[in-house]
Amino acid sequence: MAGSDNKKAVRDYISRMPSLPVTVSKVLEVCNNPKTSPIDLDKVIQLDPVLMGRVLKLINSAYYGLGTQVTSLARAIIMLGINTVKNLALSTAVIDRFVDKGAFHALNMDGFWRHSLCVGVTAKHLAKRRGVEPTLIEEYFAAGLLHDIGKIPLNNALASEYVRTMALADHERIPLFLAEKRVLDLDHSEAGFVVAESWKFSGAIADAIAFHHTHESYHGDHGDVVRTVAIANYFANREGIGFSGNRYPDKPGPEVYGLLDMEKSMLEEIEDQVQADIEKAKVFLKLGA
Repeated sequence: MAGSDNKKAVRDYISRMPSLPVTVSKVLEVCNNPKTSPIDLDKVIQLDPVLMGRVLKLINSAYYGLGTQVTSLARAIIMLGINTVKNLALSTAVIDRFVDKGAFHALNMDGFWRHSLCVGVTAKHLAKRRGVEPTLIEEYFAAGLLHDIGKIPLNNALASEYVRTMALADHERIPLFLAEKRVLDLDHSEAGFVVAESWKFSGAIADAIAFHHTHESYHGDHGDVVRTVAIANYFANREGIGFSGNRYPDKPGPEVYGLLDMEKSMLEEIEDQVQADIEKAKVFLKLGA
């Protein structure tokens, strides 16, 4: 299939994907207003009992380890912050659209999501270690969790071509995104950005999806998140935690660590914590059960 045909097939697939719930779109809209209060967000989420139940389930899970049962959404928003609850709502809604073995062909669903959880957890731990403001920490997790979302439309709309893409990456020992460009004439970052546009989410998460393999050319406002996700993605692939189809990942240069003011050894220091938190974060994949 020619490159233009591939791009059309992927765009057509994305256009047919179920849209995000209206409530989640409203959550994003409300949270983009700097004057939004916890009460405003509480009112929006209360309109969707399913979303409210999922957010409360997450907040009371081992992932947060609060040690006390939280039954009030308003209290949860105050405890965790507007930005954290926004990212929880977005993450759970996106995953709900894709946690289905029938939605995966060339890629293994369990391996894909374990890799995604690892990147999210690693990015979050790196942000914590580096002293990122607590109210922003969950954005690193959400960006890492969703960074590879573009692989799903490639995998589904172009299943046989995607098998050939992964085979080329393995045979020539090159990063998967380079093999995607050669075989399909587009890569998962590009496809992921189309998903982000379709679902109208922007900011750090959309930028991490679009630039986690080309972070050196990124000059936007969310460089810290983009570069952190790039390093977390390399770590997950290098350690073989989950499987995203990328056996020969691109290695971030020393300048990336310099820009983040972190030592490479930090990855080894957090490895045990990452493994433990991946198990806790699996609650994200079980919310629809």
